[in-house]
Amino acid sequence: MARIDLPRPTTWVTLTGFMGVGKTRIGRELAQELMLHFVDLDRYIERQTGLSVADIFRYIGEAAFREMEAEAVRELVRRDHLVLSLGGGTYTNPENRRLLLERGPVVALWASPETIHSRVLRKPGQRPLLSEGDALEKIRRLLAEREAVYREAHIHASTEGRPAREVVRELIEKLWELEAPGRETS
Repeated sequence: MARIDLPRPTTWVTLTGFMGVGKTRIGRELAQELMLHFVDLDRYIERQTGLSVADIFRYIGEAAFREMEAEAVRELVRRDHLVLSLGGGTYTNPENRRLLLERGPVVALWASPETIHSRVLRKPGQRPLLSEGDALEKIRRLLAEREAVYREAHIHASTEGRPAREVVRELIEKLWELEAPGRETS
């Protein structure tokens, strides 16, 4: 059976941003709208290893997890027709960033530290980087450290107080604009 290629702005999108900004939810809906496959990088690593991200951090360490992320990125950039949702720290690795920026549009999603804090509190124990100390202060510090890196993305969108469907519509519009020669989007 022949594959029908429908018009779409792109066949590859990477979503980056801090934990809790909505990368997985937005990514799933964006993939559905664009008729692309969806991969959540953390879930991909969990399936490959048989361990949760929290357990990898706890028993093997963050450095080993970051190497697993880098290997997974190297594997996944060879695929087509994909929306890839990164973990919050994946994009801070310069080699990951280079590969992803070369592969296709990178979208950075944003939310305030307070919104991120309220979202991640809904899933206690699943965020290893926030497991000790003042979570809101850690969010503020890590977000400030990573902001310049996230700013390297091709497209930016806020998820602050917005339904996922609205953000997805905005991203599709921006992806079409990005694909038009000589046009940029923010």
